[in-house]
Amino acid sequence: MVQAYILIQTEVGRARDVAATIADIAGVVRVDAVTGPYDVVVLTEAHTVDELGNMIVSKVQLVSGITRTLTCSVVRL
Repeated sequence: MVQAYILIQTEVGRARDVAATIADIAGVVRVDAVTGPYDVVVLTEAHTVDELGNMIVSKVQLVSGITRTLTCSVVRL
């Protein structure tokens, strides 16, 4: 399994809607609304890096209300 955190900026007032929509996407482990420069943080997982990338590009980034994402891959040290 590969995992990544997605840091999401949303349109003003849309964090709750974005978080609720993303929570229903297959491969999403956890969704949290947060304070600071990002509005929503999402933990995702998939079997391969390609599968993870496809989920992020074709599902997460298309959610209405998202203005910017930053994906941080989890590494095991």
